[in-house]
Amino acid sequence: MKLGLLATVLASASLLGGCVSTTKTGTLGSERKQFLLMPAAIYQEQSVQAYSQIINTAKSSRKVVTNSQVNRVTARLIPLAKLYREDSAQWKWEVNTIKSDELNAFAVAGGKIVVYTGIIEKLKLTDDELAAIIGHEMAHALREHGRERASMQMVTNLGLKYGAAAAGLGGGEQQIAQLVTNYGLTLPNSRKHESEADLVGLEIMARAGYNPNAAVNVWKKMAAATGNTGKATQFLSTHPAPVTRIEQIQKTIPTVMPYYEAYYKGKAKK
Repeated sequence: MKLGLLATVLASASLLGGCVSTTKTGTLGSERKQFLLMPAAIYQEQSVQAYSQIINTAKSSRKVVTNSQVNRVTARLIPLAKLYREDSAQWKWEVNTIKSDELNAFAVAGGKIVVYTGIIEKLKLTDDELAAIIGHEMAHALREHGRERASMQMVTNLGLKYGAAAAGLGGGEQQIAQLVTNYGLTLPNSRKHESEADLVGLEIMARAGYNPNAAVNVWKKMAAATGNTGKATQFLSTHPAPVTRIEQIQKTIPTVMPYYEAYYKGKAKK
């Protein structure tokens, strides 16, 4: 492909991809327009496949376990997803707990959530604190941060063959699957994405009746667990410094506290 044509295609992709947002206007942390070159349907399909591989591997090792706390918290959080993007009401939501020492949890577009027992047990999470973590991960899925980063990588690598495959113009399914796995499940998120997930997640948990102040406790516990030495767990890789994110959360709590209070006022009226 000639350089001039290549530049035109990339410029067009940037214009098209940079004028959309996956979540509704007005949602905390959703003001930024997103670069989403990879088609949503393909990204979701590949995300679900990658997720299924993780679950099937865990099941074969008898590592998938029932956790009443995870089930209880997600049962209150998941119904709120449609407030942020209507199409998530059609996602086939699924929650699994995996027995592992990892301080980790994740969610992918399409409504698949995984929580590792290590993060619950080592941090001795309360329901409110667990809601902060799961709400944060749901925010990544709703904002499709993995898809956004995969889209950026397609352009960064001048990967037009991936774009052609995504558009149904040829092969490349294996490369797309690798992009989805890397940027949706494996590689760490950017600080920008983490900050957005903190804000959206804070709103989700507050609307579900979980005390947003618990989010501060989570990051204090996480910092203590990792020693804040720079040797962060996967969950903390490239995340904002604990002090920075705690300050941002504390500034935002007054904004979401009315949602938390309204939840219990509504309960009292019933």
